Formats: sequence, C-alpha cells, structure tokens
Amino acid sequence: MTKQMVISVMSKDRPGIVADIAGAIYDLKGDLADLNQSVLCGYFTMILAASFEEKTTAEDVVAKFSHIKSDTKLEVIVKEVEEEIEVSKTSLPESTYVLTAQGKNKSGLVAKMGEFCRSSNINILDLDTTLGDDVYTMILQVDLTNVTSVDSVRHELDAFGKETELKVLMHHNDIFKVTNEVTLF
Repeated sequence: MTKQMVISVMSKDRPGIVADIAGAIYDLKGDLADLNQSVLCGYFTMILAASFEEKTTAEDVVAKFSHIKSDTKLEVIVKEVEEEIEVSKTSLPESTYVLTAQGKNKSGLVAKMGEFCRSSNINILDLDTTLGDDVYTMILQVDLTNVTSVDSVRHELDAFGKETELKVLMHHNDIFKVTNEVTLF
C-alpha cells in the first residue's frame, strides 16, 4: 500500500534545486509521478505528485527537505491525498482550447479573464503570463466541456477583448499542438 502526496516547493532560484528535490524524494523511497516547475522573477516554483510507503508522513517529507544543504531556503508544503491521484490520465478533454490575450499592461487583467471564464463555465487547465515592454500576455489552456456553444464563447470573447482592450484569440488545442509542438523521436 502506498500513500500519495502533493508537494509544493518554492525557493530563490539556483542550480541544483531539481536534483535536491528529486533526491530527497528518492531517499524517502518515493516515486515521483508528475510535476510542473517554473522560474518566475528569479524564484523557483514546483508542484509535484509522489507516492511513498504507507509509513512515510508529510512531516517526514518536510524534515527531509529541511536537511538539504543550500544557500537558499526551500519553502515546502505537503498535502497527503486521501483519494488516488490520477497520474495516468494524460489526455486532455476533447474540448480543450488555447486562449491567448495580449494588451497594454494594467491592473486586473488576470482577474477579469478569470471572471470571464467562470461566468462562461470555462475551466482553466493551465495559465501562463508574461510582462515585457508594458505588454501583458496571457496564454490559457481551457476546457470548454461545459459550454453549450463555442461560437457564442467566441462572440463573448470578442466583446471581452474590446472591453478590456486585449487582443484575444482562441484555437482548438489540436491546431495549437500541430503548429507549436516539437516531437521527440
């Protein structure tokens, strides 16, 4: 029997953090299942799912991370998960779209996009934003499973774009993959 945990780690970025985290999990006889990692404004962030022996506790994981020798402090949050984590579920819903929005930077753009998605019954699967030269860019992977009409969403997005002064585009995920994905052989 195994115990599954979701672990969040944040630290000032430096070389070797991934090796330290993966090594700590390995030392605890953990099995790393899935992770997402990014560096944002000089700070490393990672969220991961891992399975451990039943006897391993969240406190054991935090203690192991606290013993990593580093000039940067790792801030760690561990959540023991009651239900089984669906790590083998790698396929996206059929109705996955990529939504991009870009415009002059101003406060509240992500909040407005989040509210638009909520009010349109759109689930945000992934969100990435960048700011450069006073231009704010959002790239969202969204699930339109609960939307009754994709055409009506497109019309609502046009109005939303005009209201927020954002250039907004939405393409089916398959089109995005074909034009942007690098295939490894």
